[in-house]
Formats: sequence, C-alpha cells, structure tokens
Amino acid sequence: MSGVVGNLALWSAVVATVVAQVLKVALVLITERRFAPERLLDTGGMPSSHTASVTALATSIGLLYGWGSPTFAIAAVFGSIVMYDATGIRRAAGQQAEAINELVKELAHLFDAGFEPKALKTLLGHTYPQVFAGAVLGILTAVLVVL
Repeated sequence: MSGVVGNLALWSAVVATVVAQVLKVALVLITERRFAPERLLDTGGMPSSHTASVTALATSIGLLYGWGSPTFAIAAVFGSIVMYDATGIRRAAGQQAEAINELVKELAHLFDAGFEPKALKTLLGHTYPQVFAGAVLGILTAVLVVL
C-alpha cells in the first residue's frame, strides 16, 4: 500500500493517540469509579497522548528508515520539544489556572451580583510519570504497528 493509507509512521502515531485517550477513560473508571467519556478529547492526565503520539512517530520512523536518518532526527527533536512542553509550560499553565480559580473563589464576595466567572481549565500539562507512560505506550505501539 502507498500513500496515507500505507503510511505506517502516521498510523502508529494515530493508534498511539487513540489508545492513550481510551486509557484515560479506563483509568478514571478504575480509580474514580465513574465513566468520563469527555476524557477522550481532553488534554492532560495519564498517560500523555501527545507523548505517545510523537514517540510512536519517532520510533516508527527509526524502525522504517533507520536511526541515523534525517527523518528520524526531525521526529526525535520534534518529540522532545513536545514532551518538554508538556511537563514544563503546559503543566505550569495548569498550575496557574488552579491558583487563579482558587483566588476567584476566595474573592467572590468582591464581584458584582450575578457575576459568575467560568473556571479555567486546569488539566493541561503532565507530570513526569504521565509523560514516561506515554513514551512507553508510543514505543510499544510503533513496534506493534511497524513490525
């Protein structure tokens, strides 16, 4: 097969993303005993679907075209930036959103009557274990799709 349908690197990234998102729903069901289908489209949480996707992409490219190929280098650098962003900038933004939400609650008495600010989304980034789990998932997915 050729074209998009036969692009194993692309399929490996897509499959890793879908599996990670489904795992998020399953983990909420197991740990919190509630069905949370909204987790299929949410960012943040265990495992990191962004990390699973870019790791699957880089791994599959390495397997298909060689670990010394320029294509693998591009995918690896791209992936490392995504993982750094997930544990750094996006995680910090989530922590700031938590702090702002708490301040809004504490200062609610200062707002005009009827003013109800919408809470900021706090589940944005990832912890190191969430990124690690995403990386393992991505590598395993690439191996299963490519080999």
